[in-house]
Amino acid sequence: MRKLCIFFVSILLPIALFAQTKPYNIIIKGGHVIDPKNNINRVMDVAIKDGKIAKVASSIDASEASNVVNASGMYVTPGLIDIHGHVFAGTEPNHMYSNGFNSVMPDGFYQRVGVTTVVDAGGSGWRDFQTFKTNIIDNSQTRVLAFLNIVGNGMRGGVIEQNTTDMDPQVAAKAALAYKEHVVGIKVAHFTSPDFTNVDRGVAAGKLANMPVMIDFGGTKPRLSLYSLLMERLRPGDIFTHTFGELLDTKEAIVDTAKQALKPFVMAAQKRGVIFDVGYGGSSFRYSQAIPAAKAGFHPNTISTDLHISSMKGSMKDMLLVMSKFLKLGMDLPAVINASTWAPAKAINRPQLGHLTEGAIADVAILGMRKGKFGFYDMQGFKMDSDEKLECEMTIFGGKIVYDLNGIVNPLPDLTK
Repeated sequence: MRKLCIFFVSILLPIALFAQTKPYNIIIKGGHVIDPKNNINRVMDVAIKDGKIAKVASSIDASEASNVVNASGMYVTPGLIDIHGHVFAGTEPNHMYSNGFNSVMPDGFYQRVGVTTVVDAGGSGWRDFQTFKTNIIDNSQTRVLAFLNIVGNGMRGGVIEQNTTDMDPQVAAKAALAYKEHVVGIKVAHFTSPDFTNVDRGVAAGKLANMPVMIDFGGTKPRLSLYSLLMERLRPGDIFTHTFGELLDTKEAIVDTAKQALKPFVMAAQKRGVIFDVGYGGSSFRYSQAIPAAKAGFHPNTISTDLHISSMKGSMKDMLLVMSKFLKLGMDLPAVINASTWAPAKAINRPQLGHLTEGAIADVAILGMRKGKFGFYDMQGFKMDSDEKLECEMTIFGGKIVYDLNGIVNPLPDLTK
């Protein structure tokens, strides 16, 4: 009997060890891979090992992985990057997007739409960034980065964001560099005085920290010059968000509404390196701007949501719907994926993100193209009909499946654990 036991152990132990040491943790089979950085746009398999992309090839043996994802008929892309969201959620009254009620918790609203990285757009300033880091960044499964507000008290609204004595370029830059693992740039927003004080101080902080500045422009009477902002004040690499907004009494728009024509200096600014970001928001996207711009051949460099409690319930909804709207506006799918992955990764100087290169962090979105009848409307009530929109089937963050809509992985996880 003892010899028989030894025989079975000698046979079964190597089999068990082999099962535990398969070359890959996950293989994604049969999906249409779109990886703009690597110019991939075809059906391929993707293998993941120890949180990294291990292999991208035309065919990878499914038996070499512990888990196999059937992505046939779906698109496999890098994890989406939303460079304009508001996730400094908290419980402080009258704090708006800074530890207040208007921001959202990232994991519940981003993983379900394929977003693996979100950049909080100015919710925190140098005075409260540590609170943001402790409460949100350090406790989120989604990767959370930040544009640091030029206002030390962050995006608390009202008179607090008008306080020019709290807009200190040196202090803001010092804080940005102290937290450079998490801070990607400086944010300027919500200033109502008819001058460029906040812009100039934000750009000064950006220069000191060697980081880009994201500008939420407008809100003044009389309006400030958009030409002066784009052509004289912003540097190549700085980001103009809310590109397609139309609040004409306080903000000059990119489209001449009387002529329905794109202003020529807008294209010139894009060519000189200013990054145009969607920042859809609750009232910062109008088809009256987006349609003439698209007809002129102008498309955003980066697609983002400006996600917060109000915008997610309005016409914006989420990242995938915004992407779907730009498909309808004439951007092809690889361009839309690029504007939602590799282009934003470059804009925030995070080249380790936004692609499926072997050895890269295994952030992956698996998307379906849902067919049907859909209405894409804006805050003014203008609607474009579409017969398709993007839908997230699976999100993989750092090699771990964090969202699976229809159970496309085999074997299915034991959710009781």
